[in-house]
Amino acid sequence: MVESIDITALKRGEEKAFKEMVDYFQDRVFNTCLGFVKNRMEAEDVAQEVFMEAYSSVNHFREEASFSTWIYRIAITKSLDYIRRKHRKKRFAFFQQNDGGNDIRYSISHTETNHPLSQLEDKERAEVIYRAMKKLPQSQRVAITLHKIEGLSYKEISKIMDTSISSVESLIHRAKMKLKKLLYDYYKRTL
Repeated sequence: MVESIDITALKRGEEKAFKEMVDYFQDRVFNTCLGFVKNRMEAEDVAQEVFMEAYSSVNHFREEASFSTWIYRIAITKSLDYIRRKHRKKRFAFFQQNDGGNDIRYSISHTETNHPLSQLEDKERAEVIYRAMKKLPQSQRVAITLHKIEGLSYKEISKIMDTSISSVESLIHRAKMKLKKLLYDYYKRTL
Protein backbone atom coordinates (compact mmCIF):
# COMPACT_ATOMS: atom_id res chain seq x y z
CA MET A 1 0.00 0.00 0.00
CA VAL A 2 1.46 3.34 -1.02
CA GLU A 3 0.87 5.94 1.65
CA SER A 4 0.35 9.53 0.59
CA ILE A 5 1.54 10.98 3.88
CA ASP A 6 4.38 13.51 3.87
CA ILE A 7 6.21 12.41 7.01
CA THR A 8 8.74 15.24 6.74
CA ALA A 9 5.99 17.88 6.63
CA LEU A 10 4.22 16.12 9.50
CA LYS A 11 7.44 16.21 11.55
CA ARG A 12 7.72 19.94 10.83
CA GLY A 13 4.24 20.35 12.34
CA GLU A 14 2.51 21.47 9.16
CA GLU A 15 -1.25 21.61 9.62
CA LYS A 16 -1.88 20.48 6.03
CA ALA A 17 0.16 17.32 6.62
CA PHE A 18 -1.82 16.59 9.80
CA LYS A 19 -5.12 17.01 7.91
CA GLU A 20 -3.88 14.69 5.16
CA MET A 21 -2.89 12.09 7.77
CA VAL A 22 -6.32 12.24 9.38
CA ASP A 23 -8.10 12.10 6.01
CA TYR A 24 -6.03 9.15 4.89
CA PHE A 25 -6.30 7.07 8.08
CA GLN A 26 -9.52 8.19 9.78
CA ASP A 27 -11.72 5.29 8.64
CA ARG A 28 -9.12 2.63 9.40
CA VAL A 29 -8.24 4.10 12.79
CA PHE A 30 -11.90 4.54 13.75
CA ASN A 31 -12.76 0.98 12.70
CA THR A 32 -9.80 -0.40 14.63
CA CYS A 33 -10.85 1.49 17.77
CA LEU A 34 -14.47 0.47 17.27
CA GLY A 35 -13.38 -3.16 17.01
CA PHE A 36 -12.06 -2.91 20.56
CA VAL A 37 -14.23 -0.42 22.45
CA LYS A 38 -17.56 -1.43 20.84
CA ASN A 39 -19.19 1.97 21.13
CA ARG A 40 -19.23 4.52 18.30
CA MET A 41 -18.90 7.64 20.44
CA GLU A 42 -16.13 6.14 22.56
CA ALA A 43 -14.34 4.91 19.42
CA GLU A 44 -14.48 8.44 18.01
CA ASP A 45 -12.90 9.76 21.22
CA VAL A 46 -10.17 7.11 21.15
CA ALA A 47 -9.53 7.76 17.44
CA GLN A 48 -9.02 11.44 18.22
CA GLU A 49 -6.52 10.44 20.91
CA VAL A 50 -4.74 8.27 18.33
CA PHE A 51 -4.33 11.16 15.91
CA MET A 52 -3.18 13.53 18.63
CA GLU A 53 -0.65 10.96 19.84
CA ALA A 54 0.56 10.31 16.28
CA TYR A 55 0.95 14.04 15.67
CA SER A 56 2.69 14.76 18.96
CA SER A 57 5.07 11.79 18.73
CA VAL A 58 5.73 11.71 14.98
CA ASN A 59 9.31 12.77 15.63
CA HIS A 60 9.79 9.40 17.34
CA PHE A 61 8.64 7.56 14.19
CA ARG A 62 11.85 5.95 12.94
CA GLU A 63 10.46 4.76 9.59
CA GLU A 64 11.64 1.21 10.25
CA ALA A 65 8.08 0.07 9.57
CA SER A 66 5.40 1.69 7.45
CA PHE A 67 3.52 4.65 8.86
CA SER A 68 0.28 2.66 8.69
CA THR A 69 1.81 -0.06 10.90
CA TRP A 70 2.93 2.60 13.36
CA ILE A 71 -0.49 4.27 13.51
CA TYR A 72 -2.26 0.87 13.89
CA ARG A 73 -0.02 0.17 16.89
CA ILE A 74 -1.01 3.50 18.42
CA ALA A 75 -4.71 2.75 17.76
CA ILE A 76 -4.47 -0.65 19.43
CA THR A 77 -2.55 0.71 22.40
CA LYS A 78 -4.96 3.62 22.89
CA SER A 79 -7.98 1.30 22.57
CA LEU A 80 -6.64 -1.16 25.11
CA ASP A 81 -5.66 1.68 27.46
CA TYR A 82 -9.18 3.09 27.17
CA ILE A 83 -10.71 -0.30 27.99
CA ARG A 84 -8.42 -0.66 31.03
CA ARG A 85 -9.30 2.84 32.27
CA LYS A 86 -12.99 2.19 31.77
CA HIS A 87 -12.87 -1.10 33.68
CA ARG A 88 -10.84 0.47 36.47
CA LYS A 89 -13.47 3.21 36.85
CA LYS A 90 -16.28 0.65 36.85
CA ARG A 91 -14.69 -1.33 39.65
CA PHE A 92 -15.00 1.71 41.86
CA ALA A 93 -18.47 2.66 40.71
CA PHE A 94 -21.34 1.87 43.05
CA PHE A 95 -23.72 0.69 40.36
CA GLN A 96 -22.41 -1.53 37.61
CA GLN A 97 -24.12 -2.97 34.61
CA ASN A 98 -23.98 -6.72 34.23
CA ASP A 99 -22.36 -6.66 30.79
CA GLY A 100 -19.65 -4.13 31.63
CA GLY A 101 -21.59 -1.30 30.04
CA ASN A 102 -20.28 -1.80 26.54
CA ASP A 103 -22.70 -0.75 23.86
CA ILE A 104 -22.30 -3.04 20.89
CA ARG A 105 -25.39 -2.03 18.99
CA TYR A 106 -23.15 -0.54 16.32
CA SER A 107 -22.18 -4.03 15.17
CA ILE A 108 -25.65 -5.16 14.30
CA SER A 109 -25.99 -5.02 10.59
CA HIS A 110 -29.34 -4.13 9.19
CA THR A 111 -31.06 -7.34 8.22
CA GLU A 112 -33.17 -7.75 5.16
CA THR A 113 -36.17 -7.49 7.41
CA ASN A 114 -36.53 -4.87 10.09
CA HIS A 115 -38.71 -7.14 12.13
CA PRO A 116 -38.12 -6.47 15.86
CA LEU A 117 -37.53 -10.17 16.56
CA SER A 118 -34.73 -10.31 13.94
CA GLN A 119 -33.11 -7.22 15.41
CA LEU A 120 -33.33 -8.65 18.92
CA GLU A 121 -31.72 -11.93 17.79
CA ASP A 122 -28.92 -10.05 16.01
CA LYS A 123 -28.25 -7.90 19.06
CA GLU A 124 -28.17 -10.91 21.37
CA ARG A 125 -25.84 -12.78 19.00
CA ALA A 126 -23.45 -9.81 18.85
CA GLU A 127 -23.46 -9.47 22.65
CA VAL A 128 -22.67 -13.17 23.07
CA ILE A 129 -19.77 -12.93 20.61
CA TYR A 130 -18.44 -9.79 22.26
CA ARG A 131 -18.57 -11.34 25.74
CA ALA A 132 -16.74 -14.40 24.40
CA MET A 133 -14.07 -12.22 22.77
CA LYS A 134 -13.52 -10.40 26.08
CA LYS A 135 -12.46 -13.77 27.56
CA LEU A 136 -9.64 -14.19 25.04
CA PRO A 137 -6.10 -13.30 26.05
CA GLN A 138 -5.21 -9.81 24.83
CA SER A 139 -2.83 -10.96 22.07
CA GLN A 140 -5.44 -13.34 20.63
CA ARG A 141 -8.13 -10.66 20.83
CA VAL A 142 -5.91 -8.15 19.02
CA ALA A 143 -4.95 -10.62 16.28
CA ILE A 144 -8.46 -11.87 15.59
CA THR A 145 -9.93 -8.36 15.69
CA LEU A 146 -7.39 -7.09 13.17
CA HIS A 147 -7.98 -10.12 10.93
CA LYS A 148 -11.73 -10.63 11.12
CA ILE A 149 -12.97 -7.09 11.74
CA GLU A 150 -10.30 -5.02 9.99
CA GLY A 151 -9.65 -7.59 7.25
CA LEU A 152 -5.87 -7.32 7.57
CA SER A 153 -3.57 -10.03 6.27
CA TYR A 154 -1.40 -12.11 8.56
CA LYS A 155 1.63 -10.25 7.22
CA GLU A 156 0.11 -6.85 8.10
CA ILE A 157 -0.89 -8.09 11.55
CA SER A 158 2.61 -9.47 12.17
CA LYS A 159 4.07 -6.02 11.48
CA ILE A 160 1.54 -4.28 13.71
CA MET A 161 2.00 -6.74 16.55
CA ASP A 162 5.75 -6.95 15.96
CA THR A 163 5.74 -10.74 15.76
CA SER A 164 6.18 -13.46 13.15
CA ILE A 165 3.51 -14.51 10.67
CA SER A 166 3.48 -18.00 12.19
CA SER A 167 2.81 -16.46 15.63
CA VAL A 168 -0.13 -14.53 14.17
CA GLU A 169 -1.47 -17.71 12.56
CA SER A 170 -1.16 -19.47 15.91
CA LEU A 171 -2.84 -16.63 17.83
CA ILE A 172 -5.77 -16.54 15.41
CA HIS A 173 -6.10 -20.32 15.40
CA ARG A 174 -6.13 -20.46 19.21
CA ALA A 175 -8.60 -17.57 19.35
CA LYS A 176 -10.94 -19.35 16.93
CA MET A 177 -10.73 -22.59 18.92
CA LYS A 178 -11.41 -20.82 22.22
CA LEU A 179 -14.31 -18.83 20.71
CA LYS A 180 -15.73 -22.01 19.22
CA LYS A 181 -15.65 -23.68 22.64
CA LEU A 182 -17.05 -20.65 24.48
CA LEU A 183 -19.86 -20.20 21.98
CA TYR A 184 -20.62 -23.92 21.88
CA ASP A 185 -20.83 -23.99 25.68
CA TYR A 186 -23.05 -20.90 25.69
CA TYR A 187 -25.49 -22.23 23.10
CA LYS A 188 -25.53 -25.67 24.68
CA ARG A 189 -26.60 -24.06 27.99
CA THR A 190 -29.18 -21.75 26.47
CA LEU A 191 -30.86 -23.98 23.91
